Amino acid sequence: MSSPRRAMAMVRHGKAAARHPLVFAGKLVAAVVTVAVVSTAGIAGIALADVTGNVVSHPVVHLVQQDGSSVAKSVSASALNGEFNMLLVGSDTRTDQGAQYSDAADQSASSGFGNNDVTMLLHVNAAHTAATVVSFPRDMMVSIPQCPNADGGWYDAMSSQMLNSSLSYGGLACPVLTIENLLGITNINYAAEITFDGVAAMSNAVGGVPVCLATPLSDPYVGLKLPAGTSTLKGQQALEFLRSRHGVDDGSDLSRISSQQNFLSSLLRTTTSAGTLANPVKLFQLADAATKNMTLSDTLRSSQTMVGMALALKGIPLSQITFVQYPVVADPTNANRVVPDETEGPVLAQAIQKDEPVSLSASTGRGTELKGGSTASPSPTAASTSTPSPTQTPGGSTPTSTPKPTAVALGQNATGQTAAEQTCTKGVNAGNF
Repeated sequence: MSSPRRAMAMVRHGKAAARHPLVFAGKLVAAVVTVAVVSTAGIAGIALADVTGNVVSHPVVHLVQQDGSSVAKSVSASALNGEFNMLLVGSDTRTDQGAQYSDAADQSASSGFGNNDVTMLLHVNAAHTAATVVSFPRDMMVSIPQCPNADGGWYDAMSSQMLNSSLSYGGLACPVLTIENLLGITNINYAAEITFDGVAAMSNAVGGVPVCLATPLSDPYVGLKLPAGTSTLKGQQALEFLRSRHGVDDGSDLSRISSQQNFLSSLLRTTTSAGTLANPVKLFQLADAATKNMTLSDTLRSSQTMVGMALALKGIPLSQITFVQYPVVADPTNANRVVPDETEGPVLAQAIQKDEPVSLSASTGRGTELKGGSTASPSPTAASTSTPSPTQTPGGSTPTSTPKPTAVALGQNATGQTAAEQTCTKGVNAGNF
């Protein structure tokens, strides 16, 4: 039985410039992906019981089937042996986020489930040799399917809503159903949600994240000023960088996505460096900081699953981790919104459906540029189109070649970078620095 959608999420989103500045704190992309790609390794090797104690202290979240039933998804113990998908959500909720967010304005801006101002899909291929991380713009207008509500019923489906309102309809299960619907898949079997104070703790745990800026960055909305060059960010300053939209290039959310990819790739390089991986204290602090600020789907809460995910991810080189923004175009009915690119979006969606590697042909995105002296890293194309390996045929006959999959070339609207590439964020307010 369905129940009416709540109207509160509808009226919460006006023009971006009119929103309360702290809404941008929901952009915690680095924290959620690092949990998936790095922290699980720390959980597997360092004080597993202690860290998973953080996990079980959070509410249980059931991911449900697309057929509209209330049956929760179940995943076999061998599921991580092949390809898998995990949805990563950053909530902008102010509930239980500390005294600094307890005033009436903050609580009015976002409370309860909050909005999924970060929505990212981690796809790991069946061979565990490559990963694709897709960022979905928060202002993208999408169809939201029916989603479960807290009363055991269902919210009705809607044909066109902002993606970041999906979390407020039914919690974590709803963004999962929404992205499955968009991509034409049914196998997002894992999901995690993190609140916006987690990234500060994680950046502290690794001793700070070096971030390159092509020009000075000044954003009065979040109180951030950074000079051109490389700054090592931690704590509140790291959070301000991830929040900053008005300080990056054209001030759009799309520019901010590429700036966050800059931070994330640097964070991954930092956390996979010998100095971090060989330091048990840092590994524990990183995993502890992440799991204290996370809500996980029930399919992801067991130590066995965490270890399995860590084993699947640990051997993927940084050059084979591709960050890409889901292709969008301007919404013809609203200048403040975007809609899926009906030409390029299906190319990326089909690559995920078919478990095919992708290669980027576009720039790094609006908000970044390649660091001076850097060159584009090898894409999965290089590995995917290498010389076919011989296969022995029955009876000892002449070996034949087994072709390897060719990487899918994405279009110009699918901007991004690999984790190995070093990029620099472009500031928009450099003249006022």
